[in-house]
Amino acid sequence: MDFGEAVGVIDGVRRKMHFFCMDLPQSDACFVKAYPAETTETFLDGHVSAFAFFGGVPLSILYDNTKIAVARICGDGKRERTRAFTGLVSHYLFTDRFGRPGKGNDKGKVEGLVKHARSHFMVPIPHTPSFDDFNDELLDRCRARQEERAGRHSETIGTRLLADLAVMRALPAGQFESCETRAARVSSTALVRYRTNDYSVPTRYGFQDVMVKGFVDTVVILCGNEEIARHPRCYGEAMFVANPLHYLALIETKPNALDQAAALQDWALPQAFQHMRHLLEARMGNKGKREFIQILRLLEAIPIEIVTFAVNEAICIGAIGFDAVKQIALARIERRPARLDLAAYPHLPNMDVKTTRAADYAALVPQTSQELAA
Repeated sequence: MDFGEAVGVIDGVRRKMHFFCMDLPQSDACFVKAYPAETTETFLDGHVSAFAFFGGVPLSILYDNTKIAVARICGDGKRERTRAFTGLVSHYLFTDRFGRPGKGNDKGKVEGLVKHARSHFMVPIPHTPSFDDFNDELLDRCRARQEERAGRHSETIGTRLLADLAVMRALPAGQFESCETRAARVSSTALVRYRTNDYSVPTRYGFQDVMVKGFVDTVVILCGNEEIARHPRCYGEAMFVANPLHYLALIETKPNALDQAAALQDWALPQAFQHMRHLLEARMGNKGKREFIQILRLLEAIPIEIVTFAVNEAICIGAIGFDAVKQIALARIERRPARLDLAAYPHLPNMDVKTTRAADYAALVPQTSQELAA
């Protein structure tokens, strides 16, 4: 197993790609997968994906002395594994072997695969919408290569792969989490730092100890056994990754912060929400802002598509308020009509509000001297 580097254009941005390579020397079958960076989670995910692609686990794998797998080289030449690599080996039960430091020829087969993948799979420079799309293409290339013949062999790579699979271990029944796990602490601004980037959590978890799981595409934050936040993985430097919903409970107590909160600045809500806010503030003034925040908080528990429908429906029928939006949303979830017409509730008393007349006050005026004395 080894990593290589190449250049690609991902979603219109030219960038360096790090690609994971695993080679089966007997059959020359290969697996290649590209990632944004060479990290612990990509190292683990590459193994999980390769084993799934081959349909089995090799009895042993040869590595260089990458710090992702080797924490320390002992005096007798033995390697002390990292915690993440120990978990991988323990789950799949293969034997790990390591080449001599600085001796790339000890694993010449996979070094050849790195060069082959770079020159055949990544030249010319690939242009692709995402890493997922490019990895789908790489899978097709790896499958197509199994129809080829390598070296002087008369049989195809795919045919010789069957001999490899006959002696490989079966995939274990349990699922292995290909992630890096780190302990962290929530800051006063409800942020958790992972690999130089800050990720938000709900404000009620401020100053608490949490566990961060860094996957290739996702960052998951746990408090105890509870998942409290999930974000898309960011590979930038010193970036702020926030979920606006995490701050709404705090903003509800300080409505004037609605327009200044950094976490809400780039929140792309449907236009109907802004229309509802204008209507609420026109009718209720500053209290309308608080009620609008209550509508936003419905997104904490209800999908945005349903809340958007409820907001549009409330505007159409002129029911401008949090209670109406909530009732319409709940009715949508329960697949029933929203009962906003009081005629549908016969058990409620009917209210008859009349216009006040001056004559009605005559009953309060004393009519006789006895009544006046009283």
